[in-house]
Amino acid sequence: MDSVQTLIVGAGVSGLATAAALEGGDYLVLEADGEIGGYCKTIKQDGFVWDYSGHFFHFKRPEIEAWLRARMPGQRILTVEKKSFIAYKGRSVDFPFQKNIHQLPQEEFIDCLHDLYFAQVREGMPGADVPPPEAASFKEMLYNRFGRSIAEKFLIPYNEKLYACDLGTLDRDAMGRFFPHANLTDIVRNMKNPDNGSYNASFTYPEGGAIEYVNALARAVRPDRIALGESLVSLDLEARVARTTKREIRYERLVSSAPFNRLVSLAKLAHDPSVFTWNKVLVFNLGFDRKGPRNVHWTYFPDRATSFYRVGFYDNIFDTDRLSLYVELGYPADAKVDADAMLPRVLADLEREGVTDGHALVSKHSVVMDPAYVHITRASMAAHRTLSDQLRAHGVYSIGRYGGWTYCSIEDNIVEARALVESWT
Repeated sequence: MDSVQTLIVGAGVSGLATAAALEGGDYLVLEADGEIGGYCKTIKQDGFVWDYSGHFFHFKRPEIEAWLRARMPGQRILTVEKKSFIAYKGRSVDFPFQKNIHQLPQEEFIDCLHDLYFAQVREGMPGADVPPPEAASFKEMLYNRFGRSIAEKFLIPYNEKLYACDLGTLDRDAMGRFFPHANLTDIVRNMKNPDNGSYNASFTYPEGGAIEYVNALARAVRPDRIALGESLVSLDLEARVARTTKREIRYERLVSSAPFNRLVSLAKLAHDPSVFTWNKVLVFNLGFDRKGPRNVHWTYFPDRATSFYRVGFYDNIFDTDRLSLYVELGYPADAKVDADAMLPRVLADLEREGVTDGHALVSKHSVVMDPAYVHITRASMAAHRTLSDQLRAHGVYSIGRYGGWTYCSIEDNIVEARALVESWT
């Protein structure tokens, strides 16, 4: 039987960041796929560069970005100021919607401002910003904070397309710091002095795609310590033994970035699997024969009649002369996804929404991300806390977006991995 001090499950950002932080330690990284990267893989096809989905890096810690850049010799890295819009009833509204309601037709603007005012201001305190009432769910938080009109014109339909579920089932803080909150003062001020900044107002992107950041992490990991094409099959927590598709490995501690529900099942921990829910996302990467809309990186589509919820423009990041898109469609976890059957509708919707205009499709790729966005609920958070404590008692640590069953950035994954390793010293 093989043995290792630290067994790492998953060679995506979280797993490789953990291995890199261990430096000269005794570790082994297991990866079920035949290559590293997880969801940060990059496709290069017919002169187009696409990721599995849009993975753009928003660094808040300069030292992490500098560390990665130092391990990307010769790679040109673009720094981009994000330009995002919402396609709303034939017009383009700046993102976020709630800060730009003044760009709506007058009647709709008045509806939004009226409902916002009475949602955010207490009777008898005109003009005062106040905390919204305590909300029991994400949907209730949207109504309480922004009023009916803003919620129903954009926030609810868009997020229900994304999460593919009833927002009433999600925790009020399901998106955490990534949700663009704004109070009445912010929104009114934005009418004359636009400030649409958010956590990802600027981002960096390597010319070779997101995989270059993964490769930078991998350069700090010993190649002989990554086992590709090897899946975790089961865990014996008491004996601290992992069984894979190829062998048994005894470990002192195990770090997993696999989806948390799968990990606890492999560890045979008693739990209610129904508390862990998620969506799937079908991603189309599409290349066309000529340039399309300029000066836009993302467009959001709340209209339920439109198949996709978001479109990203790689060509406007790379400043290339052919339209290059990623198009995202949300599905419930149990839905059957047929990319070939859906493509004609997606192409028709792109034409109807004005993204394409008689363009010829010259290259395509698709991938289903499953899971894509986890559903953060009160039940999932409680179960995650309880089960994580049980795992940690046996030297098993579950990290990352899916291991943590949370919503976080790629930089957050690196920070979490480093902090975990530091906690062992």
